[in-house]
Amino acid sequence: MVVTLDLAPELESKLREAAAGQGVEPPEYVLETLRQRLRPPATDPPCLSAAESRLFDEINRGFSEGDWSRYRQLIEKRRAEQLTAEELVELTSLSDRMERLNVRRLELLSQLAKLRNTTLPALLDQLGIHPVSVA
Repeated sequence: MVVTLDLAPELESKLREAAAGQGVEPPEYVLETLRQRLRPPATDPPCLSAAESRLFDEINRGFSEGDWSRYRQLIEKRRAEQLTAEELVELTSLSDRMERLNVRRLELLSQLAKLRNTTLPALLDQLGIHPVSVA
């Protein structure tokens, strides 16, 4: 198809400038511009249902940055064999709380899998959740 355009001098000048800025000839520039404008719109990301949104909010709850910082400090002290009895109680309490949060997270992920009519392993794979090796 051949299309002939009658451009005002200012528009032609802008077109030539833009094409030169891209390092292409004006006809190539016009074709690429049209391709971009006529490209189908990108699909919107899928929306979560209210139930899925609530589940994700709960799944993503965890330790605060302060809790993580303290947990790491206590782990380092334990590795260095410098943990006091009080700190051991605190570390045990933090570890127990972390375990409860992880159990709850797995329960919620299982509910989400049922809601999405899939298995828990398939959901974890879809979400990019993989076990972490703890040494």
